[in-house]
Amino acid sequence: MLRKGGGHCCLLLLLALSACASPPLPMARQQSAAQLAAASGWQRLDLPAGQFVLASFVPTTKQAGDTLTIYIEGDGLAWLSSSDISADPTPMHPTGLQMALHHKQGNAAYLARPCQYVDSIDARNCSNIWWTSQRFAPEVIAASNLAVDQLKTHFKAKRIVLVGYSGGGAVAALVAARRLDVSKLVTVAGNLDHVLWTKTHFVSPLTGSLNAVDEWRALLNIAQIHYVGSNDKIVPRTVTESFINAFPENHRPMMRIIDGFDHACCWGEKWAEIYDPH
Repeated sequence: MLRKGGGHCCLLLLLALSACASPPLPMARQQSAAQLAAASGWQRLDLPAGQFVLASFVPTTKQAGDTLTIYIEGDGLAWLSSSDISADPTPMHPTGLQMALHHKQGNAAYLARPCQYVDSIDARNCSNIWWTSQRFAPEVIAASNLAVDQLKTHFKAKRIVLVGYSGGGAVAALVAARRLDVSKLVTVAGNLDHVLWTKTHFVSPLTGSLNAVDEWRALLNIAQIHYVGSNDKIVPRTVTESFINAFPENHRPMMRIIDGFDHACCWGEKWAEIYDPH
């Protein structure tokens, strides 16, 4: 099942990026991520998953243990400007990958979102709907769930911890709601209520996307922690609070606010200092 292969995280962030310089070409972004992973002794694995091929990175050496932590990337480079959709959503700065590489205990793997890091035949179904309005569509969540199955088998794991960054937080929550082997759900700057999020930023609704906040019943018995940057204007704390407040008062998940952090800074670099896997 595994093949070796060669976060509009938010419109406002992308506008800021595009104002500075044109983004690197997709191949350059792929190579940069591969080099970053290789420097930590990780290698790429491509996962055929439904109508997509999802890119992943895994350590070349596995550790003993029954638990696998899977880091799910953000939305990547979805928009080039307020009116121009990116032709390729591969992230310029893969925060989810940086977090995975800073995982400090036990087996970990990184999972990209549909159409990130892929080209040629592996990108055959890559319509831009999958990184814009339907980024959390049932097809996307089903593919991510299949990829989690394959990573679990690859590591011979029994339990899964899902960690999602930005839009990857929504994917992690939606995948967790469909599984019985998830022992913990962790989100970082997670877009856990995209209806509120689009209203907050006065942007078009994500028509065709599932909303993580609607799945609270299926997540009721899963341990959770949701990290928010105190200075995050992209996915503000109100989005996470909306998700948490959907739960009954005596079952509300934990939210941890990290002072001085915004949407991008400094999750990847400081992850080992922030996150306690226990």
